Amino acid sequence: MANFEIAVTLTIQHEGGYTNNPADPGKATNMGITQEDLPNQNIQELTQAQAIAYYSEHYWKSLYSEIEDQHVANKLFDLGVLFGVGTAVQMMQGVLKLTVDGVFGPATLAAVNESEPLSLLTAYKTVMVQHAIDIGGAHPQERQFVVGWIRRVNS
Repeated sequence: MANFEIAVTLTIQHEGGYTNNPADPGKATNMGITQEDLPNQNIQELTQAQAIAYYSEHYWKSLYSEIEDQHVANKLFDLGVLFGVGTAVQMMQGVLKLTVDGVFGPATLAAVNESEPLSLLTAYKTVMVQHAIDIGGAHPQERQFVVGWIRRVNS
């Protein structure tokens, strides 16, 4: 079964520290968490422990712990942090040819666990790369991020 601590360790490495790029719609962020997410806290002073607690509450959905393949859970969680949980789950549901509602429920869990993990990850990464390209196409100010997003999707 998937382990949150493993997944969050990888995501923290991907997210890095504080940034405030004017082209980033998230504006000021630290470890992938925006000032808007935590309006009553100075985001620059966010600790790793606070970020992990936030990820646990907002990004690691309860059924993720029941995903049998850790690599699949890692990628779903990491791309949920990057693109939003709903988007990450919708893309997974699309790959699995399920009803796309953005909710990681029992049907999505069953389909994930019934899939061959390497094939599922390959298909999922492919649609997420296209998603990153689509964002860059629709939002020119975000094009500078597309290469990094693709690198992260494929990591």
